Amino acid sequence: MTSIYRTIMDSRFNSLRNLPPAQRFQVMLFLSFMWTTAFCAALGAWLWFGSLMTLHLVLALAIAFTGWTFRSANQVTTYRDHPLKDGTARYDDVWGA
Repeated sequence: MTSIYRTIMDSRFNSLRNLPPAQRFQVMLFLSFMWTTAFCAALGAWLWFGSLMTLHLVLALAIAFTGWTFRSANQVTTYRDHPLKDGTARYDDVWGA
């Protein structure tokens, strides 16, 4: 593990060892900013993706629940749909509702 770390992070052992020290520092500094930006962007995209996924999931569930409610509303039966066998009126039918 130490040799892998030195190969990448230690400018005395990586491919930049042939450059002058000032240029090695500049290149390593640039690379460190680049990798920091890459990891931050990746983490930010992952966190944003999680929010986006949650938003879409909530909207999809709301649409599905609305569709389920509308579909089941067509299948609702009330006591009026099942009249008494003796033909008498229901309570609200007496008042002409």
